Amino acid sequence: MRPINTGNQRPTRPLTAEQAWQATTDRAGQCVLFFDFDGTLAPVHDDPTAVQPAPKVLAALDALASVVQRVAIVSARPVEFLRDHFAGLTDVDLYGLYGLEHSHGSGETVTEEAALPWVPTMAELAQQARDELPAGALVEYKRLSVALHYRTAPQLAQAVETWGREQAERRGLRVQIGRMVIEIKPPVDRDKGMVIGEAVQGAGCAWYFGDDVSDIKAFAALRAREETHPEFFGVCVAVANPETGAEVSTAADLTIDSPEALGDFLTEAVHRFG
Repeated sequence: MRPINTGNQRPTRPLTAEQAWQATTDRAGQCVLFFDFDGTLAPVHDDPTAVQPAPKVLAALDALASVVQRVAIVSARPVEFLRDHFAGLTDVDLYGLYGLEHSHGSGETVTEEAALPWVPTMAELAQQARDELPAGALVEYKRLSVALHYRTAPQLAQAVETWGREQAERRGLRVQIGRMVIEIKPPVDRDKGMVIGEAVQGAGCAWYFGDDVSDIKAFAALRAREETHPEFFGVCVAVANPETGAEVSTAADLTIDSPEALGDFLTEAVHRFG
């Protein structure tokens, strides 16, 4: 492996964590740190309403927000949910529902106007799912999307996904497959890759931490930025999981074992920047 470059040059790939952190330290004030929530900052839970950030995560994010350009959470969760779980962090950007909602710092939540007409459809779909899906399937209504979980009843995977795809096709909606879940969304062009592509404008460095297939689009956005801006440095980090981990890790530069291990990793980053 070639030695790490100095100054603001990018280190060559494949990267080690040490190389990535060194290159980031050189340009910390130009760097944005992006994080998925479920499975990344927080362990996945059978009950999605019971999920909490892993130990050390909140303190590390708070400390990092003061030394990098921005810290942002990009999630399938609504902004309101994220704000409740990161209430003590006033200088973190929140992108909810794959970017259909966002807030900057402690500012108000802004919703993509093109998605608003679909709110009644999503409410109707959520009720229909509760009425028609078999016992064991969990329906999570998010105002602008409906997530159908089968983590506690994996034998229902085919039935739930088939029902979800049929409803999406009938109503002109889109689907996003994730870890033991199918999510039905408005037909609005908004995903994590688009969020990252826009948010890194003006940044000299960015990391994205994610665990699921929807995060691969965010990885691709960092790669694309590097291709068009030679001074930009991006790091893609996968958080391992037993369902989609292999696909995500293959697309990443680095892999971390779990959300708990990520808490330790970020705590170490605070010490490095300090």
